[in-house]
Amino acid sequence: MRKSQNTSISERSNVRNEMWRKKVDNSIFRYDGTAIPRWMVANWELEKYFPDTEGSLRKGDEESETTIKFNNENYKGHLTCSFPKNRSNKVHRLWISEDLKEELKRTFVMSHMRDIESGLRGDVGDVEKEIPFWEFVDIEFDPDNKSFIFTAHYKHEPLFPDLFKNLAGSPALKVIEDEIEGKSKFRIHKQDWKLKDKLETEMGALNSIYTLIDVNNKLIYVGEAKDLKKRLKQKYTSIPNWTHYRYDVLPKNTTLEVRVAIERMMIRSYASLLKNKTNVESFEISTYRLTNDKIDK
Repeated sequence: MRKSQNTSISERSNVRNEMWRKKVDNSIFRYDGTAIPRWMVANWELEKYFPDTEGSLRKGDEESETTIKFNNENYKGHLTCSFPKNRSNKVHRLWISEDLKEELKRTFVMSHMRDIESGLRGDVGDVEKEIPFWEFVDIEFDPDNKSFIFTAHYKHEPLFPDLFKNLAGSPALKVIEDEIEGKSKFRIHKQDWKLKDKLETEMGALNSIYTLIDVNNKLIYVGEAKDLKKRLKQKYTSIPNWTHYRYDVLPKNTTLEVRVAIERMMIRSYASLLKNKTNVESFEISTYRLTNDKIDK
């Protein structure tokens, strides 16, 4: 690994298959994949491993299924082909899963942020000329396993890495992405478990349903909040020594009435699975205990 102040380059010595070095751009972040150049289609013999029917192979076809390995994790993918309008040749496209797209965003933070900047401008102008840098992902095809291998080759390090890392996965940024991509349907943005001391780094944690857990005393608490950071800074007599938290952000137009209704539903669901304070019938599938005082019956 060779590093400078602004870049990180992985010197490859473990390339086992023919490789394509792709520039990281908005095709990955906005369109869930990338077209594959014709010369790489030929070199990888993709038509042999992903046979089409009269020039068509769709994501719904079993023959299109593949796996993609990145950062030591395997993700589902699809290799499709079609004849687009006004094109004389078939186009092969590698589709990635939502989980892999999120991992690529976390890995190539600067390219992701630049793409969002372009989207906020309405994709007017050449943002790559205004903010010039390049990041690359190496793509290999493994014919023995009919799978692809992604490797981060060149990364541009953020000036404020911890801030950018938190921002990349924040609900606030996901809402902006939804607006850029025209995703107007009802969407709930989920978050993973975090340690209590990460609360100060939260951005956009508004209008949420949250869960607190005390791993030492095996306690769980469910609540709702208009502003998560303000709410969790208060004392909780029901779970005073909570150690971790997670939350789901509801759409910004969700009313208090709806948010409370979802909270009550979640509390009741947990009560049916865990030992609780109000003697709601439970399967008690865990040694953890629900500490909410108010539970619908």
